[in-house]
Amino acid sequence: MPPAKERTRRIQRRAPRDVSKTRIGDVARAAGVSTATVSRALTFPDRVQAETRERVLAAVRELGYIPNSAARQLRAGSSRTVLVVVGPRRNPPFFSEVLRGIDVALSQAGYAVLMGNLDSIDGKEKYLVDLVFGGHIDGALVLASTVPSHAGRTIADSGLPIVGICAETDVPGIPAVVVDDEVCCRAQTRYLLDRGHRHLAYLAGPRGNYNERHRYAGFQAEIAAAGLGADDFVRFEGNYDFASGVASGRAFLALDRRPTGVVATSDEMAIAFMTTIRRGGLKVPQDVSIVGFDGIEFGDFVEPTLTTIRQPRFELGSTGAALLLAMMRGETVPDRLTMLKGALDERESAGSVIE
Repeated sequence: MPPAKERTRRIQRRAPRDVSKTRIGDVARAAGVSTATVSRALTFPDRVQAETRERVLAAVRELGYIPNSAARQLRAGSSRTVLVVVGPRRNPPFFSEVLRGIDVALSQAGYAVLMGNLDSIDGKEKYLVDLVFGGHIDGALVLASTVPSHAGRTIADSGLPIVGICAETDVPGIPAVVVDDEVCCRAQTRYLLDRGHRHLAYLAGPRGNYNERHRYAGFQAEIAAAGLGADDFVRFEGNYDFASGVASGRAFLALDRRPTGVVATSDEMAIAFMTTIRRGGLKVPQDVSIVGFDGIEFGDFVEPTLTTIRQPRFELGSTGAALLLAMMRGETVPDRLTMLKGALDERESAGSVIE
């Protein structure tokens, strides 16, 4: 694998402001409303007309205003609590070790962790946004592509220090710690190509997902480098979970011409796929070779054991937490995507094409 790297990105970022110098009156004047309207727009956004609310939020972002309660907490650091936001449908086998890395780093620094999931529960994102604007949180780690938002405002609009982990967020200027998905997926694909596989299957993550975009780009780049094209692989849609691995396995068994090598973009999908096709009468790796992505513990206990890309899960969590701690101390943090490297763990599920 290539060495770890950091990819510098040009991102617009406000210069740090002294929160004590921007008052609610400044926001009111900039938005052309009363201070009471500003307060309502930030505290009870549903009670303010959408056009007015957007003017207020635009002024908040432009001036770098932090509501008084949040400003007091940020100055005193008295809450000693960090919000950890996990995206919807995130698989516990993978994130358990990431969360352990976060917890170890933050607890050693004297911070407690408050968990929040971006699931479909009504009012959940509103609760998280209100929690942040109420000044009860010192910083946030977002393990998702989207930052919690409600009624046109996000937790980033509060001025809260935020770091993304495992994915780049949808708010410009938020640093993130990720694995180089493209390089890792190229390594998966190359491993199979080097062993004579010329007809592949690709088990995808959700379309539009940050990690899926980069992994699929790596897969396609390696396919092209080998002189292969769209007719030389089959793509199965998935969601990084066991259920989509089962569905892909059933679809694979129904093919008239089956690929000999499978690139799975999560271990959960790889394990479920492998179990499904074995129940369908195929042998792994004699008939089909499979390479997973993540390095979860389950891969060590299936038969055959899973060849996979092992992500540095604990390091992802601890590195992101360390970056957030630096931001909360007021240190200058560079605007960039910090790339960590994965490692190919060669086990028993992938082999050479048998003529």
